[in-house]
Amino acid sequence: MAERITESLQQKLSERLSYYEDIGIRLFYRDRSAGAIAQPPAVTVSPSAIQEEKTTLAKTLPKPEPYKLMPVTARKIDVLPILAGPSLFESAEKIADDSLLRIQTDLGDCTRCKLHKGRNKIVFGDGNPKAELVFVGEGPGHDEDVQGLPFVGRAGKLLTQMIEAMGLRRKDVYICNVVKCRPPENRAPEKEEVATCSPFLLRQIDAIAPKVIVCLGSVAAQTLLETNRGISQFRGQWLEFRGRKLLATYHPAYLLRNPSAKSEVWKDLQKVMGVLGLEVKKGKSA
Repeated sequence: MAERITESLQQKLSERLSYYEDIGIRLFYRDRSAGAIAQPPAVTVSPSAIQEEKTTLAKTLPKPEPYKLMPVTARKIDVLPILAGPSLFESAEKIADDSLLRIQTDLGDCTRCKLHKGRNKIVFGDGNPKAELVFVGEGPGHDEDVQGLPFVGRAGKLLTQMIEAMGLRRKDVYICNVVKCRPPENRAPEKEEVATCSPFLLRQIDAIAPKVIVCLGSVAAQTLLETNRGISQFRGQWLEFRGRKLLATYHPAYLLRNPSAKSEVWKDLQKVMGVLGLEVKKGKSA
């Protein structure tokens, strides 16, 4: 049975351990050899020796330098320009075997933007699903909202006359709008509303695959061409939209307010007739 350590020895061991701790030594390894166990070395440390060792150690260690705050030099950070997100065309991926029925089903009883709050009916579109000519307006008016069909009010009747003057019937072409719900007080659709609804328009155009697209008014032209330029800067010019011919002209509602512009629109429609192979009769207009 091992003998207990005497109080005197415990005191000496405590002083020695304190000494080592003061000089930074805190880990010890036990010698497990038989001799070490049988004959532990004697430990004799006096308080004066500990103090002397502390003094000697303090003289040999370098004095710490006082803490200094380093000056901070302001650095100019180059601000990168904000990059525009993907356009609405990039977000509207082409769907294989898409159809107008499928698009209308996906649109459903749409509540994607605030326009749904004041609408009566969604105005999806109307006409030949395989038409060579598609007319795109900006949005439904009062009569369109009531009937659920595009261009059936005063402006719609004028558009019908324009189509017939081309030698076509409404059922030969396809007519739709950028937004499918009537904006309050017939105001122009807002940017967010256009961005929300336009993917359905793009799917309609892809599903129909027309030969020519006619944009009626600034909103339709600016939406498809992704521009803020006024329609007067490119009206009557052939442009390209996703591999198809596109021509912008004045909206029938504009013609009701400005009848003198009808001759310019008729010239635009004659260009469309030429591309579609329709006979152009001189002097005939809407």
